[in-house]
Amino acid sequence: MIQVRPSEERGRNKLSWLDTRFTFSFDQYYDPEHVQFRSLRVLNEDLIAPSQGFGLHPHRDMEILTWVLEGEIKHRDSTEGEGVIRPGELQHMSAGTGVMHSEFNPSAKNPTHLLQIWLTPERRGLKPMYEQLAFPDKDLRGKFCHLAGPEAPVTIQQDADLYVARLDAGGTAAHPIVEGRHAWVQIARGSAQVNGIQLKQGDGAAFSKEPEVRVEAGEPAEVLVFDLA
Repeated sequence: MIQVRPSEERGRNKLSWLDTRFTFSFDQYYDPEHVQFRSLRVLNEDLIAPSQGFGLHPHRDMEILTWVLEGEIKHRDSTEGEGVIRPGELQHMSAGTGVMHSEFNPSAKNPTHLLQIWLTPERRGLKPMYEQLAFPDKDLRGKFCHLAGPEAPVTIQQDADLYVARLDAGGTAAHPIVEGRHAWVQIARGSAQVNGIQLKQGDGAAFSKEPEVRVEAGEPAEVLVFDLA
């Protein structure tokens, strides 16, 4: 079973400095049909204006991933974690018992385009932590690269795995889904046929009782797959 979440049906909040699309219910946007999928609780697409960002604010009991598509974002938090995240770099913050952090577009002229991802943790009260890791384009090109999970280069505290593929026009990639598991597919750039269904940038799809995710790019595309218990 495949359920498509079209880009244009997502929630939206547009401010002078921030344009956000919400795949799932978030903040003042609530849709009882789209609260979360398995442990995937938040999948926001943010466009942040130059020299703007989120001031210091709290989080707790959430596994938070940031994947930058264009530009860069500067992060700082109360665990002394800090860094500038650019395309091809995955940031992970385990909020655990509580953390304060800020995110800011350091460029004076270029906007930042990113995906903000939250997963519920395997248990509450984990110790907060921060990590950031770069993945070369060659590792992402033409196949699904395992970025995050319990036994991945970026370690998250949940039975969930993130894979990313960058495909040229006509390129293909596949990810098997073990029986009993589920997947969420998000088209971050371009367009692709996913198990024969045409999806465009911003579209997502929930997979249950499917043996695999099969992707064929109709144009240069970047595709995220979340493999979920």
